[in-house]
Amino acid sequence: MTGWIAVVGLGPGAAALVTPEVTAALAEATDVVGYIPYVARVAPRRGLTLHPSDNRVELDRAALALDMAATGRRVVIVSSGDPGVFAMASALFEALEARPADHGANIRILPGITAMLAAAARAGAPLGHDFCAINLSDNLKPFAEVERRLRHAARGGFAMAFYNPRSKLRPHQFARVLEILREECEPARLVLFARAVSTPEERLCTVSLSDATPDMADMRTVVIVGNEATRQVGPWLYTPRSVPA
Repeated sequence: MTGWIAVVGLGPGAAALVTPEVTAALAEATDVVGYIPYVARVAPRRGLTLHPSDNRVELDRAALALDMAATGRRVVIVSSGDPGVFAMASALFEALEARPADHGANIRILPGITAMLAAAARAGAPLGHDFCAINLSDNLKPFAEVERRLRHAARGGFAMAFYNPRSKLRPHQFARVLEILREECEPARLVLFARAVSTPEERLCTVSLSDATPDMADMRTVVIVGNEATRQVGPWLYTPRSVPA
């Protein structure tokens, strides 16, 4: 394989949050592959071909990138946030696993700022101690597994960050998530709804679990649920780094 592949994170939305390393890879690329709205964030230029595709064809997208790199193309696969967090890096390696001839491919994974971390920074430090991230979508796993992991995370005392909480096709599932949280956590547990962080549509709202409602979230929202020690100081939300013995 004479070309290369870079799987990059474009960050949560603002151009200022794209890393210089990612910007440099895009400047060298001959091709950009990715989900339609993410590819739309890449400025067209002479010598660059854009390959936007639907969000449910990740393995096809990865295979296309491998095919083009094998012919000498310099391919950037774009994801939002970080490419290793519910994004294209794992899909590329899944496709690569089935192609032994390409196992020596020139591949780089370039990190980005995740929506979870951008949201946490805007709010303060709600992920200041042990935390987990859960993708609430059931596109790639059954919702029963979402429920199982959610319940164990709540019982384990973790702060939790939720991706893809509520879509038009599954508006009822986030209501079920809130039901489970109310079964496992105290009513005063703090919940942050952070929508479109770093964009002009940014909106942050912190409420108690008892006051949280499903319509507070959509697919552009990251939901962060604090642990039992998470609290507010003025406008800031934070989780202490110490746990009482």
